[in-house]
Amino acid sequence: MTKLILHASTMLFLSVAAAFAGEAKRSVTVVYEHPLPNVPGKSLKGVLVEYGPGGSSEAHTHPTSAFIYATVLEGAIRSQVNDGPVQVFKAGENFSENPGDRHGVSANDSATKPARLLAVFVVDTDEKDLVLPYK
Repeated sequence: MTKLILHASTMLFLSVAAAFAGEAKRSVTVVYEHPLPNVPGKSLKGVLVEYGPGGSSEAHTHPTSAFIYATVLEGAIRSQVNDGPVQVFKAGENFSENPGDRHGVSANDSATKPARLLAVFVVDTDEKDLVLPYK
């Protein structure tokens, strides 16, 4: 009986852990921030996004003032912007997002290797929340 309860508890834990695994395998770090001297009220912000194997982000948007230019630094990133096709970008490749775009898919394309990208934002200086859940 104890083994059955222990097995059931373990299975429940693994189910819950699996549900959050993609988000847990992601980190987002602002690595650069500088006001643009020739564009009052705008700043350049560099954001390092690191995905562990199998890592992903939930569907999201960015502030409506943000233009984003992303470069894959390591591995391969699976991405979908708005209703466009899901694409895979490898190290050295890049993509952009216009103000108001919806990022439906953002994930490591590998289940065994890490992936990293640098997202450079041109955004209103006072914007602090750069990744917003898609509603």
